[in-house]
Amino acid sequence: MANDSKTWRCGKCELSFDRPRIMGVLNVTPDSVSDGGEHFDQDAAIEYGLAMLDAGADIIDVGGESTRPGFTPVNPDEEARRVLPVVRALAKEGAIVSIDTRHVAVAKAAVRCGASIVNDVTGFTDPKMVEFVKTSTCGVIVVHAGEVAAPARTHATVQLDTSAAAFVAEKAREAAVEAAREAEKPARRRRGKLLGEPKVEAKLPGGVVQPSLPLGESEPAPESESETPAAEQAAPAAAAPETVPAATEAAPEPSDHLAAMMRRSARREEAYVPTSQLRRFTLPDSAPIMRRVMGFLSDQARTLIHAGVSRDRICIDPGPGFGKTANEDIVIQRETAKMASLGYPLMCAVSRKRFVGAVSGVTQAAARDAATFGVCLGAIQAGANIVRVHDVAGFAQFLNGYWAVAEPQPRRAFVAVGSNLGHRCDNIRAARNMIAEIPLTCVSNCSRIYESEPAYETRQDTFANAIIEIKTELAPLVLLDELMKVEAKLGRDRSKKAKANGPRTIDLDLLWMDGETHGGKKLRLPHPLIGERDFVLVPLEDLMHDPARFFRYNGVEVKEPEDRVGHIVGELGRM
Repeated sequence: MANDSKTWRCGKCELSFDRPRIMGVLNVTPDSVSDGGEHFDQDAAIEYGLAMLDAGADIIDVGGESTRPGFTPVNPDEEARRVLPVVRALAKEGAIVSIDTRHVAVAKAAVRCGASIVNDVTGFTDPKMVEFVKTSTCGVIVVHAGEVAAPARTHATVQLDTSAAAFVAEKAREAAVEAAREAEKPARRRRGKLLGEPKVEAKLPGGVVQPSLPLGESEPAPESESETPAAEQAAPAAAAPETVPAATEAAPEPSDHLAAMMRRSARREEAYVPTSQLRRFTLPDSAPIMRRVMGFLSDQARTLIHAGVSRDRICIDPGPGFGKTANEDIVIQRETAKMASLGYPLMCAVSRKRFVGAVSGVTQAAARDAATFGVCLGAIQAGANIVRVHDVAGFAQFLNGYWAVAEPQPRRAFVAVGSNLGHRCDNIRAARNMIAEIPLTCVSNCSRIYESEPAYETRQDTFANAIIEIKTELAPLVLLDELMKVEAKLGRDRSKKAKANGPRTIDLDLLWMDGETHGGKKLRLPHPLIGERDFVLVPLEDLMHDPARFFRYNGVEVKEPEDRVGHIVGELGRM
């Protein structure tokens, strides 16, 4: 399960994995196989990235180069032109941004623009990329993008059949060969030996004869067609070693290593099981595949650590679809628990991949979201910590529903309550009672009610303010929606005609939630204005020791009391 003690440090952010984290895919490319270039326009990409944050994404993965099979490599200058404005805009809104690139120049520029994570599809095999990330504080994702099939055999596969029918057939073949040789004996001699004379079989201790096995070694070519034994001419074609068709051999490979590997992978997928071979099992043996995948991920992680990258910055990804057939991808996904045991945060990046279409029977990539959710659920149950998906809104609903039932997990949160219209204290108490009725939520503590000066919009009456401490099992965005419903029931006007910081019957702000960091237009966690609000920090002193220190530790800038807004001027009683 993703419910473990791993944490992932990404620049100024730290992600905990008490619940799975969602990474939204944002392809700023014209040729993406999954979204058809819908977000190639920068403004459209920024808008879509913010929408994914508001739908439940914890991370936005921005990429400017498609790595689908047969992709066209993009030079770093063009890739940077595509992604940097998007990275900058999303980071400005508090998003945790991942840059999906294999070019060190693009990674450097993106981190300078606010990216917190470098997602390298080539697994940091470029020493320059290693040199860069060791001097930064960003999180890193090590991806396995290699081929996991065993090297091609140079000889035909030896198949032993011990059935009676096979024994009889072999004896008949030997008799035919012997008869052909006897017929050729009078023909002519060379160097004192009869042509076609039987070879002497090697004898093992005890007089046992060791038969010659057809290992595919090339025999000397006969001088003429008539010198080839008739029985060998009649041997079935399946016994000969398989050869690659000339058209396949002549096909030019792209000069780019990753593009060449993806093209070879596509060819292997098209002809995975030759018709002349039979397989005993539905899937290939997992041991050699996992040795390659886990060995690479472990080796690259150790390389980064030895270079100076701290272990808690490293995440691993087995790279589904990169150089792998559908069968190999399924084998790897079934071994998720083994990869999770390596101790690094584990990514499940299967969204809309070819093997997902293979197991679900869905041809169109954009229609594979439901099947993607099923594969992701299996990975989460086996220990995956992060899921990389295209349909963030759909998966967030799916995950919230599953997690509410499967993983009881109350978490602490603080809600700020304010009112300066009507019976202010009664409004605050009514809000407290309604918050206690929110599903999977309870009120665990409350501060006293304080009176404060108005902040930001000073021409209005003073406010009554308090802090409510709650425990909840809801996701942050779901909890926020419930708080907005409480506001609406108590008469809060949030229409465009109402002043943002003007008079209101009730105001509810989700300030902080255990283990949550979030960005976007709809919700920011921790609340970005905590550190300057006296009417928040003073009531919090009733609930925790030294809230200023607590929030500074969580990366929030806290101002000195004299520099804050909305100063407390009195006390109005208990909740």
